[in-house]
Amino acid sequence: MADFSLSRSTRIQASPDRIHALLDDFREWQKWSPWEGLDPGLDRQYSGPDHGVGSTYRWAGNRKAGEGEMTMTGSTATSVVVDLVFLKPFKATNVTRFDLAPVGEATDVTWTMTGTRSAIMSVGGKLFFDKAIAKDFDRGLADLKAQAERGA
Repeated sequence: MADFSLSRSTRIQASPDRIHALLDDFREWQKWSPWEGLDPGLDRQYSGPDHGVGSTYRWAGNRKAGEGEMTMTGSTATSVVVDLVFLKPFKATNVTRFDLAPVGEATDVTWTMTGTRSAIMSVGGKLFFDKAIAKDFDRGLADLKAQAERGA
């Protein structure tokens, strides 16, 4: 087993609270998540509070979208933490974190995913998964930036 951590960052010309609102409510993720467009017929289920700690988002879709569940486990003015469980196309449990750092009128946003990989996934992860996820994170952060700056 090998631990991994993958992070990507961007600067957004919006306040931390504007960005936090887009992260703290799973329904808002449809506006910026890089995976939302993978299956037009995606089945989404929300439970728990509307936003913040305890809110849960379950999805099931085609082969590209897969199946899984996210539960918000931490939410402060400067961070959002999500426990992420993938069921399909592969099983994995990871933690995703968004850190918000004000910089003048802007906010630096860092999106990090951490977890543990099996020996086989460790090799495959370095060759494929990390590059693919980094591209997805970059696309998601660009869309988050566009949404936040539009509403700023």
